[in-house]
Amino acid sequence: MEITLALIKPHVLRNAYAFRQIETLIGNNFIVLGAKKVCVTKELSERFYAEHEGKFFYHRLSSFMRSGPCYAFILQSESCIVKWRQLMGPTKVFKAIHSEPSSIRALYGLSDTRNACHGSDSEKSAIREIAILFPEFKI
Repeated sequence: MEITLALIKPHVLRNAYAFRQIETLIGNNFIVLGAKKVCVTKELSERFYAEHEGKFFYHRLSSFMRSGPCYAFILQSESCIVKWRQLMGPTKVFKAIHSEPSSIRALYGLSDTRNACHGSDSEKSAIREIAILFPEFKI
Protein backbone atom coordinates (compact mmCIF):
# COMPACT_ATOMS: atom_id res chain seq x y z
CA MET A 1 0.00 0.00 0.00
CA GLU A 2 1.11 3.50 -0.79
CA ILE A 3 -0.01 6.95 0.40
CA THR A 4 -0.23 10.32 -1.29
CA LEU A 5 -1.47 13.81 -0.68
CA ALA A 6 -4.47 15.12 -2.60
CA LEU A 7 -5.16 18.84 -2.35
CA ILE A 8 -8.35 20.40 -3.68
CA LYS A 9 -7.77 24.02 -4.68
CA PRO A 10 -9.81 27.05 -3.51
CA HIS A 11 -12.02 27.60 -6.56
CA VAL A 12 -13.22 23.98 -6.45
CA LEU A 13 -13.97 24.17 -2.75
CA ARG A 14 -16.23 27.15 -3.49
CA ASN A 15 -18.20 24.94 -5.91
CA ALA A 16 -20.12 22.52 -3.66
CA TYR A 17 -21.22 20.31 -6.57
CA ALA A 18 -17.66 19.91 -7.91
CA PHE A 19 -16.26 19.22 -4.45
CA ARG A 20 -18.90 16.52 -3.77
CA GLN A 21 -18.12 14.87 -7.11
CA ILE A 22 -14.41 14.75 -6.27
CA GLU A 23 -15.11 13.48 -2.74
CA THR A 24 -17.19 10.66 -4.22
CA LEU A 25 -14.44 9.81 -6.70
CA ILE A 26 -11.92 9.72 -3.86
CA GLY A 27 -14.19 7.59 -1.66
CA ASN A 28 -14.73 5.09 -4.48
CA ASN A 29 -11.02 4.67 -5.22
CA PHE A 30 -9.02 5.19 -2.04
CA ILE A 31 -8.91 4.69 1.70
CA VAL A 32 -8.91 8.16 3.27
CA LEU A 33 -6.43 8.27 6.17
CA GLY A 34 -6.89 11.97 6.84
CA ALA A 35 -8.96 14.87 5.58
CA LYS A 36 -9.27 18.50 6.60
CA LYS A 37 -9.91 22.02 5.41
CA VAL A 38 -6.67 23.98 5.19
CA CYS A 39 -6.26 27.74 5.13
CA VAL A 40 -2.97 28.26 3.34
CA THR A 41 -0.94 31.04 4.93
CA LYS A 42 2.03 32.79 3.35
CA GLU A 43 4.40 30.71 5.52
CA LEU A 44 2.64 27.44 4.69
CA SER A 45 2.66 28.30 0.99
CA GLU A 46 6.38 29.11 1.09
CA ARG A 47 7.14 25.73 2.69
CA PHE A 48 4.80 23.76 0.43
CA TYR A 49 6.00 25.36 -2.83
CA ALA A 50 9.66 25.90 -1.87
CA GLU A 51 10.87 23.83 -4.84
CA HIS A 52 9.14 26.26 -7.23
CA GLU A 53 10.53 29.48 -5.74
CA GLY A 54 12.06 31.61 -8.47
CA LYS A 55 9.98 30.04 -11.24
CA PHE A 56 7.76 32.35 -13.30
CA PHE A 57 4.51 30.94 -11.86
CA TYR A 58 5.54 30.86 -8.18
CA HIS A 59 3.91 34.11 -7.02
CA ARG A 60 0.73 33.53 -9.03
CA LEU A 61 0.37 30.01 -7.60
CA SER A 62 1.24 31.05 -4.06
CA SER A 63 -1.25 33.95 -4.14
CA PHE A 64 -4.01 31.81 -5.59
CA MET A 65 -3.56 29.11 -2.95
CA ARG A 66 -4.01 31.77 -0.26
CA SER A 67 -7.21 33.10 -1.88
CA GLY A 68 -9.46 30.75 0.10
CA PRO A 69 -9.51 27.46 1.93
CA CYS A 70 -8.29 24.25 0.32
CA TYR A 71 -9.16 20.70 1.27
CA ALA A 72 -6.41 18.15 1.89
CA PHE A 73 -6.66 14.36 1.90
CA ILE A 74 -4.19 11.64 2.75
CA LEU A 75 -5.07 8.81 0.38
CA GLN A 76 -4.03 5.18 0.49
CA SER A 77 -4.25 2.39 -2.08
CA GLU A 78 -2.10 0.20 -4.27
CA SER A 79 -0.11 2.45 -6.65
CA CYS A 80 -1.82 5.41 -4.99
CA ILE A 81 0.37 8.16 -6.46
CA VAL A 82 -0.08 7.03 -10.07
CA LYS A 83 -3.77 6.31 -9.53
CA TRP A 84 -4.51 9.79 -8.12
CA ARG A 85 -2.43 11.50 -10.81
CA GLN A 86 -4.35 9.62 -13.52
CA LEU A 87 -7.68 10.70 -12.01
CA MET A 88 -6.45 14.32 -11.87
CA GLY A 89 -5.32 14.33 -15.50
CA PRO A 90 -2.62 16.50 -17.07
CA THR A 91 -1.46 19.62 -15.21
CA LYS A 92 -2.31 21.85 -18.16
CA VAL A 93 -6.09 22.18 -18.33
CA PHE A 94 -6.16 22.66 -22.12
CA LYS A 95 -4.31 19.36 -22.57
CA ALA A 96 -6.57 17.64 -20.01
CA ILE A 97 -9.71 18.76 -21.84
CA HIS A 98 -8.46 17.34 -25.13
CA SER A 99 -6.63 14.21 -24.01
CA GLU A 100 -8.52 13.15 -20.85
CA PRO A 101 -11.92 14.92 -20.89
CA SER A 102 -13.31 12.98 -17.92
CA SER A 103 -10.37 13.82 -15.64
CA ILE A 104 -10.79 16.14 -12.64
CA ARG A 105 -8.70 18.90 -14.21
CA ALA A 106 -10.61 18.73 -17.50
CA LEU A 107 -13.94 18.96 -15.68
CA TYR A 108 -13.12 21.52 -12.97
CA GLY A 109 -9.85 23.20 -13.91
CA LEU A 110 -9.90 26.80 -15.11
CA SER A 111 -6.23 27.45 -15.97
CA ASP A 112 -2.80 25.95 -15.39
CA THR A 113 -2.69 27.58 -11.93
CA ARG A 114 -6.37 26.99 -11.14
CA ASN A 115 -6.23 23.39 -12.29
CA ALA A 116 -8.52 22.08 -9.54
CA CYS A 117 -6.19 19.84 -7.57
CA HIS A 118 -2.69 18.81 -6.61
CA GLY A 119 -1.18 15.41 -6.12
CA SER A 120 2.27 14.39 -4.94
CA ASP A 121 4.54 13.28 -7.77
CA SER A 122 6.62 10.75 -5.78
CA GLU A 123 6.77 8.97 -2.42
CA LYS A 124 9.39 11.46 -1.23
CA SER A 125 7.15 14.41 -2.18
CA ALA A 126 4.12 12.74 -0.59
CA ILE A 127 5.92 12.31 2.73
CA ARG A 128 7.19 15.92 2.68
CA GLU A 129 3.82 17.41 1.68
CA ILE A 130 1.83 15.32 4.16
CA ALA A 131 4.21 16.39 6.95
CA ILE A 132 3.56 20.05 6.07
CA LEU A 133 -0.24 19.83 5.93
CA PHE A 134 -0.77 17.04 8.48
CA PRO A 135 2.02 17.50 11.06
CA GLU A 136 0.04 15.32 13.47
CA PHE A 137 -0.01 12.34 11.06
CA LYS A 138 2.51 9.59 11.76
CA ILE A 139 3.51 7.42 8.82
